[in-house]
Amino acid sequence: MWTVVYIAPNLARAELLKEKLISEGLMVALRPVGLPHNGNGGAVEILVTELEAEEAHEILSAAATT
Repeated sequence: MWTVVYIAPNLARAELLKEKLISEGLMVALRPVGLPHNGNGGAVEILVTELEAEEAHEILSAAATT
């Protein structure tokens, strides 16, 4: 089962975080949320498997502080 671990404000940010999680060995999927706005594509959910959700949160928290 997939679990949302973060909602990025746009696709560019989602892709950046996806690559970070993949580089740490996690399986990652992206899913658009709602309608695109202001030409930036809108929000994007970042999903990982339930078993990797806690690890993903730790990686994303560390990425936010660097």
